[in-house]
Amino acid sequence: MWLLVARTPPPDAQHWRGRRWLAAVDALAWPLLWVLVFGQAPMPLGIVGPVVVSLAVLCAIGRLHRALWLNHRYWFTTWRWGRVAAVLLLVGAVLKLVTPA
Repeated sequence: MWLLVARTPPPDAQHWRGRRWLAAVDALAWPLLWVLVFGQAPMPLGIVGPVVVSLAVLCAIGRLHRALWLNHRYWFTTWRWGRVAAVLLLVGAVLKLVTPA
């Protein structure tokens, strides 16, 4: 038996001055980061490298479209993952302070 649950869509993002261009930078930065990470791999990646690059370009095109023309539906990736990285850095700093050298 299949159970389908329909969720309500999230509300539109708030509009503020400069949001569209900052969203465009955010939309292009993350796929570019993936291309740079896989480009600096210490070993040959074979077919995986070009596949990751092509998927990153496709994601960048979709994200840029949403950031520029559907800006009310774009949510910042940097804000979401930046919080996760900040929490991990805070936990690491606390562990470094608590554990004896």
